[in-house]
Amino acid sequence: MASIERMTITLPTEMAGIVKDAVEGGDYASSSEVIREALRDWKLKRELRIQKIAELKAEIDRGLEDVAKGRVKKFNAQRIIQRGRKLLAERPSV
Repeated sequence: MASIERMTITLPTEMAGIVKDAVEGGDYASSSEVIREALRDWKLKRELRIQKIAELKAEIDRGLEDVAKGRVKKFNAQRIIQRGRKLLAERPSV
């Protein structure tokens, strides 16, 4: 097991109540378990965000390379709007 470091944290009343309710409801054995799970979820979301940013930067680099090599089309706002609407219509509902 990894070493444990004791920390003291301060939470807004509402958040503290959520943590206490989770423990009192039997979902967790302790407040520490609630916080550890929340941090694991945060870490995963943060890693996904970092990955998405890297993907977006790569797309920007590809676009800049296209511009540098002259692989561009004349700007047409109506075509962009139509494509955006088509992509939006094809998106699965969440």
